[in-house]
Amino acid sequence: MLSENQKLESKTEQLSIINQFSSSLLHLTKLDELFEYVTTQVVNRLGFVDCVIYLADPYQEYLEVAASMGVSHANGDYRVEQTKIKIGSGITGQVATTREPFISGNVAAHPMYIADLRPAMSELCVPLEYDDHLIGVIDCEHPEADYFTSAHLQILSTVAHLLSAKIHQLRTLENLQTTIAQLHQAQNLEKSLLKIANITYRFENLEAFYDDLYKIIASQLCAENFFIGLYDTQQDILEIDYLIEGGEKCNAHQKVSKDQIKHTASYYILKNQRPLLCDNDQFRMHITRGDFKMVGRSPRSWLGVPFLVNDQYQGVIVLQSYNNDQAFVNHDLSILTYISRQVSMAIDRQLSRQALEHRALHDDLTGLANRYLLLERIKHAILRLARVESSNLHCLIYLDLDRFKSINDSLGHDVGDHFLIAIVEMINGCIRKTDTFARLGGDEFAIFMENVQDRQQVTLLLDRITTAITKPLHIDGHVLQASGSIGVAFTDNESDSAINLLQQADAAMYEAKSSGRGQVCYFNNAMRKRLKQQADIENDLQHGIKNNEFALYYQPIFSLTTGAIVSFEALVRWFHPKNGLVSPDAFIPIAEQTGQIIELDLHLLELAAKQLKRWKAQKLPKTRVTVNVSSRHFASLEFVDTIQQLYHHYELAPGSLCLEITESGLIANLALATKIIQGLESLGVKLYLDDFGTGYSALGYLHQLPIHVLKIDKSFIDQLTERENPLVDAILKLAQSLNLTVVAEGIELETQWQLLKQKGCQFGQGYIVSKPLAADQAMAFLLSRS
Repeated sequence: MLSENQKLESKTEQLSIINQFSSSLLHLTKLDELFEYVTTQVVNRLGFVDCVIYLADPYQEYLEVAASMGVSHANGDYRVEQTKIKIGSGITGQVATTREPFISGNVAAHPMYIADLRPAMSELCVPLEYDDHLIGVIDCEHPEADYFTSAHLQILSTVAHLLSAKIHQLRTLENLQTTIAQLHQAQNLEKSLLKIANITYRFENLEAFYDDLYKIIASQLCAENFFIGLYDTQQDILEIDYLIEGGEKCNAHQKVSKDQIKHTASYYILKNQRPLLCDNDQFRMHITRGDFKMVGRSPRSWLGVPFLVNDQYQGVIVLQSYNNDQAFVNHDLSILTYISRQVSMAIDRQLSRQALEHRALHDDLTGLANRYLLLERIKHAILRLARVESSNLHCLIYLDLDRFKSINDSLGHDVGDHFLIAIVEMINGCIRKTDTFARLGGDEFAIFMENVQDRQQVTLLLDRITTAITKPLHIDGHVLQASGSIGVAFTDNESDSAINLLQQADAAMYEAKSSGRGQVCYFNNAMRKRLKQQADIENDLQHGIKNNEFALYYQPIFSLTTGAIVSFEALVRWFHPKNGLVSPDAFIPIAEQTGQIIELDLHLLELAAKQLKRWKAQKLPKTRVTVNVSSRHFASLEFVDTIQQLYHHYELAPGSLCLEITESGLIANLALATKIIQGLESLGVKLYLDDFGTGYSALGYLHQLPIHVLKIDKSFIDQLTERENPLVDAILKLAQSLNLTVVAEGIELETQWQLLKQKGCQFGQGYIVSKPLAADQAMAFLLSRS
């Protein structure tokens, strides 16, 4: 029996151990340190030969060793044999089940005892629990029988209680820290994904987008080896759009054929349109199955996601890890899947933008450069002349196909389009890859040759082109043959302009066209002089309108039956302050070409309206005046408002101001033109078709457009002398069948008058009655014939 002093000393020692233990626990912040401290203190302070802390797994099925401390014995170093014990198995597992302490001085007799490498006689085992939740057990064994006392049990139970509270505290703190870390990680991921979404919608350059994208990806994933590929399903080519190897950006835009990639993991996921996440063993398993082959090094981990862009393109984005400490997980797959969708949208936007840019700079039918792109390339080439000391020239070839309009009109636009495409293919086979081949509109083309060494080089090219395009072509069952009128202009001066070079080549082409079909003409000084005159006229036209330099002269239209004057055609005259009287043939085509014809026509219409009001104010006889206008006016309903305003402002009588349009300028948009003409009906405005018979395009339009009057061109009337002209008869019969009035232009002989009268032509116009007269003379002439 222990004396009272011994009991007191023992109690004091117990309290000292517990106080020191409790005090030390306050300073421990890591579970590993905590477990090591407890097992060490139990062995050293209590004199036990071992101490093992077991922790329950999250599913409360097993106990696993968390820490152990023991004294070595004669058979070798101390170690725990039972590192994992099923709860309910053995004494330790039983304590975990019952949550009751166990103490025994002779465990060999206990039915649940499981012997270790060093069999024990005594065992002390207490549960670790907090709030009725099993945390684990502390198990101590000793080779001596009846070694453990109730005092040991009391101390170990107290230690277990304090340890359980501390484990719970540290676990709670650890869970909180983990939760906070996960929250921060989630917030960082959310910010990264938002950044990706923002750059997807704001990027201007795809390469810069990839750079920004990679920085974000590298902040979230192991991305030392990364690439984005775009697969063209029509050409079976994979283009590496972006490539990172070993953390370094590499030159991308490598094009790889299907034969080169068909055995790779990237092509495997493209073909199956499924993502692939695998470690090294799984990667090799795919190789063994024949899904793909090993290309390069074997990865520690491989992650690839396919994506769709449009009907033509598929994409793939791949991450590879060769670091044993870095493997991809399903979470990474989810992130990369989201990223792949953003990349898909970015590429689709870029392709759409490129398609729009291409359409803006290229011809829809042929795919050739358009006028704008041609001029831009000429402009930059001319600028380079100032930076390079060279005797090279730049050359522009302007080609107009002969008789193309007849193909369109006689065989249809589809045949015409196919014919143009065939011509383009033949010319493409003649020119250099560095040359710019452009379609300027209709059947007009241009070839810009930069850095021509000599003019002979151009001559050889022209020989090739003319030989190629004159070969018979089989188009939609028709055998067609082309020829072209070609103009050529050169430049070697950085002060030249692109538009001037184009105008020079155009002028040379028109010179070639006037010389006969299939001709080539080089721009020369005579043409330069004419271009200068045209440029001067273009500049002077605007001043002429502002300064009232234009005037109207009125040529009578008369009845072939009675000779009475029925109306006037207003003809423009330009009294230039320096050049005197300028012929309409000299400025009307230029005004039409530059678009100045719109303003000029409106000015002339107003002059005619003012004159009609002036005659009305003078109480002179009512009459009709017709004014020639460009077909450009029939492209907008605003023209109806313009004519209505003239009628209302100048208080014109219905039908007193009418319009003439030449057959060569017939309107392309018949539906809109018809609406415009019908919109003028309430004003009594009649539409005259001037110069009828000089072409054949009008024949198909006469029954569609609400034309009121045909004017037979003077060239047909000139032939009406001693013999008949069947074309005049045909025109008169056509007009009669369509219930149209006919005016014969250019009547100069009595014979012509009488023949036309006999054929049933109602009205005439020409010098036989009067030349164009100034307004006062015209009205005086009208009064003298009434």
